[in-house]
Amino acid sequence: MKTPIQLKKKILATLVILLTARLGIFIPVPGIDHNTFNNNLTQNSLLNFLNLFSGGGFSTIGIFALGIVPYINASIVIQLLTKIIPQLENLQKEEGELGRQKINQITRYLTVGWAILQSIGIAFWLKPYVFNWNTYFIIDCILTLTTGSTIIMWFSEVITEYGIGNGASLLIFQNIVSSLPKILQKYSINLNNNKNITSSLILIIFFLFILISTIIIQEGKRKVLIISAKQLSKESKLDPQSYMPLKINQGGVMPIIFASAAMALPPYLLQTINNNIIKHICVFFEPSSLLYLPLYCLLIISFSYFYSSLILNPTDIAKNLKKMGASIPGIRPGIDTIQYLNKILNKLTFLGAIFLFIVALIPPCISIITNDTSFQGFGATSLLILVGVAIDTAKQIQTYIISQQYDNMME
Repeated sequence: MKTPIQLKKKILATLVILLTARLGIFIPVPGIDHNTFNNNLTQNSLLNFLNLFSGGGFSTIGIFALGIVPYINASIVIQLLTKIIPQLENLQKEEGELGRQKINQITRYLTVGWAILQSIGIAFWLKPYVFNWNTYFIIDCILTLTTGSTIIMWFSEVITEYGIGNGASLLIFQNIVSSLPKILQKYSINLNNNKNITSSLILIIFFLFILISTIIIQEGKRKVLIISAKQLSKESKLDPQSYMPLKINQGGVMPIIFASAAMALPPYLLQTINNNIIKHICVFFEPSSLLYLPLYCLLIISFSYFYSSLILNPTDIAKNLKKMGASIPGIRPGIDTIQYLNKILNKLTFLGAIFLFIVALIPPCISIITNDTSFQGFGATSLLILVGVAIDTAKQIQTYIISQQYDNMME
């Protein structure tokens, strides 16, 4: 049978690319005082957040320091522009595979542009930590980081096409997993200390709760039954397998990433800007502020609704149902269907956002209860990504095996 051999090749190709991407992080950009830079990095919440997604690339300023971040940013921008610019929307919806290829090409160009902008910012930001800061270093830094980001983008596309799973997701997955040994290294269990054992048990219980909650958030969905015109004419019973799945958390991990980044930015500005008005505003975003949790919750809810509106449009769903000659039982096609879907999506989005907020609160709560800050940096964002990517990759492997078995049977 072809299945095991082909699957092994795909998995091997994926692992080789991921290993190569990981090794590139440890090849440093020359001319930087890394000891001084690392001391400053540990005190900066925004840079620690970015460092998590680059797999430690920011702490080493390696050639792959930017990682997959420029590509993800470019993809998000294209998603936004698709809703605003009719030409891009037409490419995505009407021109099929050719249109998607053109959008992918635009995303690649935007990724390179974004990487250049980020590289310029990093080159100037590194000035205090560079031995000999001059024009040559700036050009060298920009070219190195931009090239590294472009190579990572190519790696992600190769994995998606020839390997197993989504390339960009797996690269982020690898970067987060690579940060786990450092977190676990800080945490030690003393079996002779009862208090330490109790804290460890609390930690395990909370971790399992987070894991189960994350899976529920990622996999939870509302089944909206649909009925075709043929079923209506035959007056047959509703088929429970004929439904439209609407996920509880449409935006996935993106709302919590945006909210976390937004909350990490003001404390960074507080350290770098001397303007008193801006400092007074930034104080509200400090973790010790009374408004910190309400603002964090509000941002997660806002970004959840925003991202949900980008992914699912009730008007488009209603049009597609009408084209297929299908409808929702008890709901008239057209405006009634749009209003019904809007109502369901609003409820699901709000529920998903509250779930995200609760999961995001658990790591800080663990730190307070156990008096251990080891797992504080490993938050809901990381877990949502790890669980989401693991589930999607497992499903893709399962789908691939089933399709190959079917092909073998047909032969």
